[in-house]
Amino acid sequence: MSPKHLLCAAVICLGFDSFGVFAQNVAQNAAPAAPAAERTPEPTQSAEPVAPPAAEASPSAVPSTASGAPATASAAKPAIAPMTGPVRNVVLVHGAFVDGSSWNGVVAKLQQKGYHVSSVQNPLTSLADDVAATRRVLARQEGPTMLVGHSWGGVVITEAGANAPNVAGLVYIAAIAPDLHESTMDLLKRGAPMPSGQSIVKDASGFLWLDRSKYHADFAADVPENLTRVLSAAQVPIAAKAFDETVSQVAWKEKPSWYVVTTKDRAVSPDVERFMAERMGAKIVPMASSHLAPVSHAGAIADVIDRAARELSRQQ
Repeated sequence: MSPKHLLCAAVICLGFDSFGVFAQNVAQNAAPAAPAAERTPEPTQSAEPVAPPAAEASPSAVPSTASGAPATASAAKPAIAPMTGPVRNVVLVHGAFVDGSSWNGVVAKLQQKGYHVSSVQNPLTSLADDVAATRRVLARQEGPTMLVGHSWGGVVITEAGANAPNVAGLVYIAAIAPDLHESTMDLLKRGAPMPSGQSIVKDASGFLWLDRSKYHADFAADVPENLTRVLSAAQVPIAAKAFDETVSQVAWKEKPSWYVVTTKDRAVSPDVERFMAERMGAKIVPMASSHLAPVSHAGAIADVIDRAARELSRQQ
């Protein structure tokens, strides 16, 4: 090859070598470029102006925030309506061995009188569970409310009605009305053993049932037998432990109360009923009824609730 051709070949080779070195440098410099771009301050800079609008948000938007004092204050406000205006709401709490349908006759009568009525379905699994069920219903009432309890339901309203701003008054129907740290059994022991006590059986799960064959005679003697057969078939058992549970607060010490003493009761001693009513300073209404007065004397029970509600409404 001539010297001229050798010179040209050398130049070409040098050119390829230089391009290879250049390409390698570009690749090395380009590799860290992507992470550097990911760490660029632009996102932070673009996010910074967002903070002032959030701080300047309108008051209507504040409760929707996930945190902050305004949202906490809003969430802390009670959902229960304040006690103003006439008493037009009634919440009924049933006792053991029945369910909310035991109030059906009373509900119908009160609705005819224009009341907004709710009947709680107690699980009867514990005092705490029944109180929780009652408070859920109370929280749905708008305005002053009469809280009414039958039998075991009296224990429930004694606990649930305390510190409840929309409970205007209490009505006890042949009900247990314990004092602080007092249980159902504490009160029942104050009187002679009642016939229905001999008709109660405890199952393997710790729940109490009322013997169906004794349901009419010992629990609802003035209720038609065909109806008591239905009631006994649909009875809801109560956890035996509930009768030993005590209340931690007492609503009748802060709310005006009424008490219907059922003088023909064979489940709760009428003498014990009168003792509880007098102790709480309740307005006593004697009624010649069996224990299941809400069924046998639905109209008369509705009248007692109505008179109590009207009296409280006049006081406002």
